Amino acid sequence: MRNPRTTTLLTALLAPLLLAAQEAGLDERIDQAFGRATGWFVDFIFYQFDIAGVPVFWVLFPLILGATFFTIYFRVPGVRLFRVAVNTVRGKYEKVGELPADLNIVEGDQPDTIRVEGSEGEVNHFQALTAALSATVGLGNIAGVAVAVVVGGPGATFWMILAGLLGMSSKFVECTLGVSFREVDKDGRVYGGPMYYLSKGLAGRNLAGLGKVLAALFAIMCIGGSFGGGNMFQSNQAAAIFLNSFGIESSYGGTVFGLIMAVLVGIVILGGIKRIATVTEKIVPFMAVLYVGAALIIIYMNLQYVPAAFDAIIEGAFHPTAIAGGFLGVLVQGFRRAAFSNEAGIGSAAIAHSAVKTRHAASEGIVALLEPFIDTVVICTITALVIVIHNVNGSFPYGDLAGNATLADGTVLSGVDLTAHVFDTAIPNFSYVLTIAVVLFAFSSMISWSYYGLQSWTYLFGRSARVMNTYKVLFCVFVVVGAAANLGSVLNFSDAMIFAMMVPNMIGLFILLPVVRRKLREYLEAIKAK
Repeated sequence: MRNPRTTTLLTALLAPLLLAAQEAGLDERIDQAFGRATGWFVDFIFYQFDIAGVPVFWVLFPLILGATFFTIYFRVPGVRLFRVAVNTVRGKYEKVGELPADLNIVEGDQPDTIRVEGSEGEVNHFQALTAALSATVGLGNIAGVAVAVVVGGPGATFWMILAGLLGMSSKFVECTLGVSFREVDKDGRVYGGPMYYLSKGLAGRNLAGLGKVLAALFAIMCIGGSFGGGNMFQSNQAAAIFLNSFGIESSYGGTVFGLIMAVLVGIVILGGIKRIATVTEKIVPFMAVLYVGAALIIIYMNLQYVPAAFDAIIEGAFHPTAIAGGFLGVLVQGFRRAAFSNEAGIGSAAIAHSAVKTRHAASEGIVALLEPFIDTVVICTITALVIVIHNVNGSFPYGDLAGNATLADGTVLSGVDLTAHVFDTAIPNFSYVLTIAVVLFAFSSMISWSYYGLQSWTYLFGRSARVMNTYKVLFCVFVVVGAAANLGSVLNFSDAMIFAMMVPNMIGLFILLPVVRRKLREYLEAIKAK
C-alpha cells in the first residue's frame, strides 16, 4: 500500500463503474437521496439571516466576532508581530530559548507537551506555512472574490481586507495551540490540531469530558470536509474549468482527468507531511508568482485607473450607491469572502502547523498569522482591484445578488469566468494560464486537506499503517468520484462540515486563551534574551 501503483490500480478499476453510473443517471439519484437525508444539517450550518435585503450566514458571526476579540486581547498581533513573523520564517530566531534541563511543569501545561516542544518536528516554518496556505489559496481567491465584488461593489474589497486582518489573530491563536498540545510518536511523526488541544488542553482545565466530545466532533467533521470540500469539490471544479477551457466535450473527460489527478495526489500523500510540504513549498510560491504577477502587470498597464479604483473602494465601503443592501450589504459581502477564503477560526490550519520544527509553540502561531495576510489581504485584494479597474468605465453594473455580471453585449459572467474575462481583456489568451493556475490551486488544496483528514482519521481510528493507508486510498478514490460524478448535495454537506468545525474549535480557543498568552510571552522574552 506504500506504492502509488496501488492507487492507480484502484482508481482504474473504479473508472468503468463511474462511467456506468453516469450513463444510468445513478449519481444523480444517489445525490438526491443523500440531499434528502442531510439537507437539515446543511440548512442549519448555512442558515441565513436577512440583513438589509442581503442573506447572511450565521457562521460569519462567531468567526468575525471571535477574530475581533482575539485581536483586542492580543493587542493587534497582525500588526504588532508582523516583523517577528517574517523573521521567524526566515529562520532568524531558530535557536532562541533552549529548553530547561529539568522540564519544569508550569500551570496549565501538560508534561508530554513540554517534551514535544523540545522535539524537532517534521517540517520547517516555511514548509508549514506553504502547506497550510495551499489548502486555503484556491478558487475562493479567484471565483469567490469576483462574486463578492459583483454583489457588493468595490466597497466589499475594503471590508474583505479588514476581515483578513482580523483573521490573522484567529490563526495565531489556533496554531499556537496546535503546537502546544501536539504529540510525537517514536518515529518522529507529529500528530496535532484541534483534536489534541481540545482533548488535552481542556483536560488541563478540568473539562476532560467536554474536551473529548468536542475533539471527536471536530475530527468527524474534518474527515467529511476533507473528502468533500477539500477533495471532491476541488477535483470537480478543476475538471470542469480544464475541460471547458480546452474545449473537451467527451463524457469520459471528467473520469480521465480524475484518474490523472488521483495518481498525482496519491504519489504525494503516500509520502506523508514531509513530501506534502516539499511539494507545496514549490507549488505555492509558483502559483503566487504566476497569478499575482499577472495581476500586477494588469494593474501596471492601467495605472491611470488605479486612483479611481481606490476611490471607488473607499467610497463604496462607506457610502455605497445602487448596491443591494446598502452599507450592511457591502460589509457582509467583504467579511463573507474573507472568512470563507482564509478559514481563520475553522481550525484546519493548526493541523499543518503542528508539524513544525520549533522550540516555542508561539513561534508557529506568529508565522501562521501571515496566512490570512497573504491569502486575503494580498491575493484576494489584488483580484478585486483588477476587477474594479476593469470596471472603472462601467463594463457591467454592480449589485446583482446572484453574483452575475452582465456585459454590454448581454453576456452574463460569474465567478471564475468573470475573472478569466478580465484577465483575457488585458492579456489575450491568459485564460489558459489561469486554467492551469486553478488546477494547481485545486491540486495543492487536495494534498493539504488529505493531511488534515488523515490526522483526524488517525485520532479516531488509531495510527497503524493499515488505518492510514486505508484513508489515503479512499481519498484518491474520491478524487475520481469528484471529477466524474454529479454530486451537488454531497459537496454541500461536506462544505457545511468544514464550517461546522468552527463550533468546537472556537469553544476551545476561548477556554485556552491563557495558554496562548503565556506561550507568546515566553517566546518574545526568549527573543529579547538572544
